[in-house]
Amino acid sequence: MECPHLGASVCLAPDSAKFPQGSPSSWCCSVCRSNKSPWICLTCSSVHCGRYVNGHAKKHYEEAQVSLANHKKTEKQEKIQHTVCMDCSSYSTYCYRCDDFVHLQNLENSAFAADRQRKRKLLEDSSLNSKLLKINGSTTALCATGLRNLGNTCFMNAILQSLSSLVEEFRKTLCALWQGSQTAFSPESLFYVVWKIMPNFRGYQQQDAHEFMRYLLDHLHLELQGGFNGVSRSVILQENSGLSGGSRCCINGTSTVVTAIFGGILQNEVNCLICGTESRKFDPFLDLSLDIPSHFRNKRKNQENGPMCTLPDCLRSFTDLEELDETELYMCHKCKKKQKSTKKFWIQKLPKVLCLHLKRFHWTAYLRNKVDTYVEFPLRGLDMKCYLLEPENSGPESCLYDLAAVVVHHGSGVGSGHYTAYATHEGRWFHFNDSTVTLTDEETVVKAKAYILFYVDRQAKSASDKL
Repeated sequence: MECPHLGASVCLAPDSAKFPQGSPSSWCCSVCRSNKSPWICLTCSSVHCGRYVNGHAKKHYEEAQVSLANHKKTEKQEKIQHTVCMDCSSYSTYCYRCDDFVHLQNLENSAFAADRQRKRKLLEDSSLNSKLLKINGSTTALCATGLRNLGNTCFMNAILQSLSSLVEEFRKTLCALWQGSQTAFSPESLFYVVWKIMPNFRGYQQQDAHEFMRYLLDHLHLELQGGFNGVSRSVILQENSGLSGGSRCCINGTSTVVTAIFGGILQNEVNCLICGTESRKFDPFLDLSLDIPSHFRNKRKNQENGPMCTLPDCLRSFTDLEELDETELYMCHKCKKKQKSTKKFWIQKLPKVLCLHLKRFHWTAYLRNKVDTYVEFPLRGLDMKCYLLEPENSGPESCLYDLAAVVVHHGSGVGSGHYTAYATHEGRWFHFNDSTVTLTDEETVVKAKAYILFYVDRQAKSASDKL
């Protein structure tokens, strides 16, 4: 954005003696001493923490406006000071009066422009060697760019880095990930927007990558659909919060690029065990959440040589006929009361990109424990035909899927640990670990304990490659 407050607010020279001692990464808030998300005021050089730590940077701006309001002669000039601050590690710049990030190219006339260009040149030069990798004896340029961790934001980075490799529409949107123009892209602007529209993800605590992905796709779909026009975001969130995972996205409305890519349809069949009445319902979905079968979860260490859990095992567990327990009695319209019943899922329509979420976190008593069981998954040729409602209407290639990306959770709990991602781009596999991107191989990918798997329809991919 164009910020009109830069000229009066940026009063520090790059070599200013007012700067705190040490490197910017070691600076901490002058009030609470926190070293998380430090921001420096470009008027007075004071360092404070960001709004989602303890908010002292914003308080500094607010207090400055109150104290300066008494100086009538210079009020117009002074009130626009202390309004611009800069992230001490990424150099992202924010204006409180505009309430938005300021693109750094707009700082060309400010005192920091030359210093920033010098530091960027040093970073690019120092990273040149790390961007060249030896593959089969030849030197190949590494085109991928990482995402900086802004403080336990690896859950967001892993999802964005996975989505970037899936389809052309998302590659265009997230093209910065493949520019290879800097050591790491810092997504503060995106994360700030996420915080504004998704309050659940505010702060710097670890979050669930799958939950973030669902919120991201939900909001993207609703905004593309025009769902926020004249309607409060909080109202939409409240209305959607009670819906099932498959129908939370209002897919029955106007189609968007989200539903065109990730949207599929499930048929839910429920049969009353008393009178035999059958009920059918169609549910749209953007992803499928799959249980890891209990007999694989409970396998003891001395049974490690037993059968290995595979992705088809999880899919069969999802679609197999299941008798509902006493807490899930079905309201039979013929019997006119709740009865025991069976349930079965069929896939009525497959999406272009099939997102499979493995349920690795389960509540036991008051704890949410992780299921660390390895699940074997195919890199190519995942056949979904046997899970279709009408497989005879599908062509031989229309049900085959090839792996595009994997999100992995490292650690023991959903509120801790770390997320990384594997993604394929132009026939090569990359491992994304926040700002670090390394070239890897298929053997490493298949050994990962997957949390989220993204598969692309082979037929749709072949058609898009020809365009």
